[in-house]
Amino acid sequence: MSPGAVVGIVIAFVVVVSLMFIPSVVRVVTEYERAVFFRFGRVRPEAKGPGLVTRVPFVDRVVKVNLRIEVVDIPPQAVITADNVTVSVDAVVYFQVIEPVKAIIGVDNFRVASQRVAMTSLRSIIGRHQLDDVLAHRDKVNTELRATIAQSTASWGVEVRQVEIRDVSLPQELLRAMARQAEAERERRAKVIGATAELEASRELAEAADRLAGSPGALQLRTLQTLAEVATEHNSTLIFPIPIELLPAVKELAKLAPGGQLASGDRAAGPE
Repeated sequence: MSPGAVVGIVIAFVVVVSLMFIPSVVRVVTEYERAVFFRFGRVRPEAKGPGLVTRVPFVDRVVKVNLRIEVVDIPPQAVITADNVTVSVDAVVYFQVIEPVKAIIGVDNFRVASQRVAMTSLRSIIGRHQLDDVLAHRDKVNTELRATIAQSTASWGVEVRQVEIRDVSLPQELLRAMARQAEAERERRAKVIGATAELEASRELAEAADRLAGSPGALQLRTLQTLAEVATEHNSTLIFPIPIELLPAVKELAKLAPGGQLASGDRAAGPE
């Protein structure tokens, strides 16, 4: 065999061996990942990455941890509120691993563990609030829920970024009762507004009457204005205004008549 062939075989052997051992020696860690090393079963204090990291074959074991914010859906939970109303609540939790070493050695599976803690915390927090608070003050419930979950996941190196209650499902009977309550409330407001308007209108009319009574000339002008408004309409209605001041005089004449009654001619000519 020629020396050139021997060299070629050696180079090919080296390349094959390199291709076999390079993946087990060199690992590529992306920007959003960190590599946790276990050397002879003992964890290294610091996670490595991003970039190329080397490991000793058969000595080091590498576990990659994702540092991006992950989303965990909490399935609907049947919860009894503080006012004994059964509701179905589901939520979503946003968490992020900030300490990869703790996330690996602190809990078996930090994703599943975070979801389980969120589920139990959701039932506990909702059970301490009344239904109206859950529906009207959802931000307050979200903040309390986030603090409770974060307190449990802090020892795992997991930080809870945000918790949002996504939906609150109510029983059909309760929905119908709430609809009737809302309708009754709207009717009550309508009646109160109508009564308030009537009261304000009566006050304005009373004030206008007092002012007109104190100024006979204003009353006469108002009468003429009414006649002008009626005259603008194309109708055959005739109006003969009788001054209100004549009514007391008519009453006095009625008193002066014999027997307290007007004469037949006066009664026929006078108003009913």
